[in-house]
Amino acid sequence: MSTVSCSMIPCIVALTTLALAPAPADRYPQKVRTLHAAPPAGIRMVREPRLHAASGDTLIGSARGIVRQRRDGATEPFPAGHVLPWNDTSLIAEQAPGVFWIGTPRGAIRYEEALGARGVEYFAGRRWLPDDRVRGIGFEGSGLGAAVWIETAAGAARIERRAMTLEEKARAFEERVRARHVRHGLTASSRLRTPGDLSTNRTVSSDNDGLWTAMYVAAECFRWAVTGEREARELARQGIEAIERLEAITGIAGFPARSFVEVGRDEQPGDGEWHDTADRKWRWKGDTSSDEIVGHYFGYAVYYDLAADAAEKEKIRAVVDRITSHIVDHGYHLVDVDGKPTRWGWWAPAEIWVDPDETGLRALHLLSHLKTAHHITGNPRWQTAYAELIAKHRYAELTRNQKINVPGHVNHSDDELAFLSYYPLLLYESDPALRKIYQESLERSWQIERPERNPLWNFISAAGTGARDFDRDASVETLRRIPMDLVSWRVVNSHRLDVGVDPASDRFRRNQALVPLAPDERPMMKWNGNPYALDGGDAGSSEDDGAFFLLPYWMGRYHKLIE
Repeated sequence: MSTVSCSMIPCIVALTTLALAPAPADRYPQKVRTLHAAPPAGIRMVREPRLHAASGDTLIGSARGIVRQRRDGATEPFPAGHVLPWNDTSLIAEQAPGVFWIGTPRGAIRYEEALGARGVEYFAGRRWLPDDRVRGIGFEGSGLGAAVWIETAAGAARIERRAMTLEEKARAFEERVRARHVRHGLTASSRLRTPGDLSTNRTVSSDNDGLWTAMYVAAECFRWAVTGEREARELARQGIEAIERLEAITGIAGFPARSFVEVGRDEQPGDGEWHDTADRKWRWKGDTSSDEIVGHYFGYAVYYDLAADAAEKEKIRAVVDRITSHIVDHGYHLVDVDGKPTRWGWWAPAEIWVDPDETGLRALHLLSHLKTAHHITGNPRWQTAYAELIAKHRYAELTRNQKINVPGHVNHSDDELAFLSYYPLLLYESDPALRKIYQESLERSWQIERPERNPLWNFISAAGTGARDFDRDASVETLRRIPMDLVSWRVVNSHRLDVGVDPASDRFRRNQALVPLAPDERPMMKWNGNPYALDGGDAGSSEDDGAFFLLPYWMGRYHKLIE
């Protein structure tokens, strides 16, 4: 990306896809935003709510919306048949025939009339603007290629189109991880000392360091398999060694830590259970959850199959055998340093019905872990345990109960854990009867998730079931519209007139949309976030690593689901 000087605040570049037809060679128009104190003197700024359009009609804005006055004097609402995000219109500018920019006190709206409701894009919050009170709009250049200047009460934003392939976008995300998101080999969260200023980042520990690192490892393994680039294998190796260290650092065979910090160097979060290593140079976080265990088995499986050399395979066999022994020897529990099961580390037949919402999920987890362990280690004990759970406790049939939730109680983190468990289970299970059950479970779960247009769920479903219909176009569109600016800016959509609100709130009793918003218009989140969320984020205090983009992209390439 080119460097743009900013005279008011630190530059932050945000890229995502415009709602336009693809450019040649799958290079898609992307939005690139930089912040400035004011538009250049040579840019003619539109500040009037009345526009004589190229069509010959006149658009007249008011506090109650926009009216189109035809050349014959007839009037009608604009647009006809659907609504825009906000009515109070302070100005209207035309970038190209039929492509309008609308300024409001609550952000800017781009509207491409030929696309109808699909042609609406909303720009608000610090991801796009210094301030939502739009005072002027101007164009640098002409036509659809013109850069757009948006003047607000607190400065100006320049938004232009740039062509970028998904692979080029992936390269930029990989550079971000290396630049600001590696902590002791783990793929880490990045906190910004100055909100929005990426130069002030510092990596911090999180509850799910193992899970996030495993997803990055898998992404780089798929990249290695697709491209043969040695860098991808080295980055995957760095991550897998950090994941192995999570198990070694606890001193409890087969029990991985959530995270670890170096005493005197790293900031230790104030929550959770922390324990010193014997030399007191490190501290590790306990009460490890099923999230971490799912991540470990998933990451080990993909690395073992695609990237590991002979010595690494032997090492992975040993650590997977220890983790599986720990779980099985403790009656299908994950037992912490205090000798008690962790809060979420339990899969035992005697307890699996305690929480009916998670019965199918826990059965899926355990079967996937045991099948993966048998594939990696060759230890017949894990296949015996797997078969016993199926024969005596009906664990295979229980997977059909995966994704049974009361409205308003959907846990999107559980969705992530389910799909990451489906992947190795269906990869390694060859029995036709069991595959049929698991594929039915996956198909049912995917159909419920389908409206979310999630590329990772779609690609795992396609890989696991062999289905040709996996919403490829929707998957690509989601990947295109994930913003390159992954700062946790505050995003507010609850006031929007064009967004239907679900009568059932989410599990945290927050309002949510009926239909997921595009990734560049909703709060920053990984795949475990609620894509129906209307509001969220903060003042820009952190940046996500972006591995959530890399995993579906490279998985899709590996399985030849996208080009």
